[in-house]
Amino acid sequence: MTTSTHPTPSPFWRRWRKEAGRSALMWLIFLPLALIVVVPVLYMFSMAFTLEANQLKFPIEWIPNPVTTSNFVKIFVDPQLPIVRWFTNSLWIASLGTVVIIFLSTLSGYAFARLEFPGKGLLFSLLLFSLMIPAAVTLIPSFLLLRDLKLLNTYHAIWWPAAASVTGIFLMRQHFYAIPVELEDAARVDGADRFRIYWQICLPLVRGAIVALFIFSFLGLWNDLFWPLIVLSDRAALTLPVGLIVIQQGSYVQRGLAFAGAFIASVPVLVFYAFFQRKIIAGITTAGLAGR
Repeated sequence: MTTSTHPTPSPFWRRWRKEAGRSALMWLIFLPLALIVVVPVLYMFSMAFTLEANQLKFPIEWIPNPVTTSNFVKIFVDPQLPIVRWFTNSLWIASLGTVVIIFLSTLSGYAFARLEFPGKGLLFSLLLFSLMIPAAVTLIPSFLLLRDLKLLNTYHAIWWPAAASVTGIFLMRQHFYAIPVELEDAARVDGADRFRIYWQICLPLVRGAIVALFIFSFLGLWNDLFWPLIVLSDRAALTLPVGLIVIQQGSYVQRGLAFAGAFIASVPVLVFYAFFQRKIIAGITTAGLAGR
């Protein structure tokens, strides 16, 4: 009497079934989340090229019929809506503010990682503790300080509060810790001073973290609405996110113009993410791996 035995699956097929099940689970989890993010963006793009008369049409025409650029023409030719000026303001504020944040964050991060001075541990602990304080708590003190310094309605009111980036300091400190001390010792033996070691040796070794900080800071300043809305009052000095609110006020309550303005504001963000997504992920995943 013979007994039949089922063939044992090979290790390859067991591994394949395990990976296939894991991939299917990931798709089930992240596909709905991706749709939540992508669908509003597609709707904005569609409505930006849709006639004003068809904005509230139901069901939604995801491919406009007809496709029109009249919303963009109106928003660019109206002298009461200086969209190009607002775009330039946002670009200037985000670019220079990002440079200031990177310079101060790298200097501070290097100091906390490499220098020894009284109260270093306490000061760094206070900086980390400040991350747990809600921004609304410091809103009024920051506004009053800028008012006393006569910086309201200037771009300095946006740059300098953003320059105190505790997140950037922590990120750079963690990466500077990963640099072997022997490299600095060798440079010091060759006659390099502290700033030259920081500038020529350490900074090139943390280039990936600097790129990630640049992207986070630039996008944060570009998308910021709340703080510029408070400290800026001159219409010509407004940033693009604040200008989008102006488009929706008074006689400009037109969905087509609002979606066209949102399209103009979103394109730089999407382009940045498309080109630097690897750097963004690398900056996030390695931020806390090298520190102590």
